[in-house]
Amino acid sequence: MTRTNHVDANTHPPEGENPVRSLTTGAARNLASTTKTPPQTPSITPRWLLRMLPWVETTAGTYRVNRRLTYTVGDGLVTCGNTGDSVFVLPPELRELELLRGFDDEEVLRALADRFVRRDYAAGDMLAVAGQPADALLLLAHGKVARLGTGEYGGQRLLDMLADGRYLGERALVDDDHTWEHGARAETPCIVLALPRQAFGEVVARSATLRSHLEQWRGSARPARNKHGEAALALASGHDGEVELPRTFADYDPRPREYELAAAQTILRVHTRVSDLFNEPMHQVGQQLRLTVEALREEQESQLVTNREFGLLHNADLRQRIPTRGGPPTPDDMDELLSRRRRTEFFLAHPRAIAAFGRACSRRGVQPDHVTVDGAAVTGWRGVPLLPCDKIPVTSAGATSVLALRTGERHQGVVGLHQTGLPDEYAPSVTVRFMGIDAKAVTSYLVSAYFSAAVRTPDALGVLEHVEVGR
Repeated sequence: MTRTNHVDANTHPPEGENPVRSLTTGAARNLASTTKTPPQTPSITPRWLLRMLPWVETTAGTYRVNRRLTYTVGDGLVTCGNTGDSVFVLPPELRELELLRGFDDEEVLRALADRFVRRDYAAGDMLAVAGQPADALLLLAHGKVARLGTGEYGGQRLLDMLADGRYLGERALVDDDHTWEHGARAETPCIVLALPRQAFGEVVARSATLRSHLEQWRGSARPARNKHGEAALALASGHDGEVELPRTFADYDPRPREYELAAAQTILRVHTRVSDLFNEPMHQVGQQLRLTVEALREEQESQLVTNREFGLLHNADLRQRIPTRGGPPTPDDMDELLSRRRRTEFFLAHPRAIAAFGRACSRRGVQPDHVTVDGAAVTGWRGVPLLPCDKIPVTSAGATSVLALRTGERHQGVVGLHQTGLPDEYAPSVTVRFMGIDAKAVTSYLVSAYFSAAVRTPDALGVLEHVEVGR
């Protein structure tokens, strides 16, 4: 039997090699614990929106925003509103239509407003073609539409540019043989509310007051108009002596917006063997909870931006949404966005949009500002910080949006909503509840985050739309 001698490399090195005079690191690490970090994840972002929003305690779970009732009858425009992604026409504004001028039945106006249906058009789509039958009233809620006619030599020419509140096809509601006199083409993505002739006829059939009004309208002379197509006004000026003072009051919106706290939830599962045996030097359940809460906070910020009910992108007033002039964000576009509100506190944009804005400034030889926020240096414009947020979506075509916010209850701005002091609270408005241990010895915890956001006045939030970042 052959006998093999085992040589310790630490004490008996092979011939021809330098002797090892101390313990090797390979051997020593078997007797020492490593220096380790907590579990790392690249998904944690600065979350500027969560840091910058003032958070309002919502003890009842619902936050109501009372506003003055605001609409202007007599300006020739049919004003639309929006709640989240839902767009609607304000019933009193239907009196701007020549057909309904002077009509006072609020119930019938609400019935007509409820029958408008939403149509979305991309830039370049035709809303109407000259000579084709017209079967609906088209109300432009948001966007720009070119009204097209035939030129002197047969070519197409631009007659007018229509924007928010303008409308087409009013005669189509009462004339079965009406055709489009001019074409209409969307110049930007447009939101259009359409009232079909059939839906209008259904309301007429049910309302004796509307039938009487239309009969009177057909038999009366058309009101005088000024050169802009507006109703002519009878004016008097140069009053002297004692004049009766006007009387007024501030009416309130009868249906104020209410925001309920939303929830982001997940169930964390940890095997009891892991939580019992592997807690040194780091507590396993604690680390699992930390990573889970970080993921919930990321989802919270994403929902505050994109949620169709309360997300900022969908809750901006239609009149506070403006397109860029030429695609990429320029200093002119940022100035336009900044001028729409008082006390803009910060912009929020995707990092690619911030880079595109920097390129636009470089082309013009303009240097953006450098603003310090919470000890961090960030890009700014006119002294207003431009904060990055990768939760703002970028479409496959390379288009995104830039938000401008005024915040705080004192300034009637945007506020975050949460509720603290909840049972089993782990962090403000975040709870961790033990759900039990199943037959496989797996422990379950329900982790919940409650939050929402409210826009107190329409001008507190603005959006620069169709921002191109690909060029």
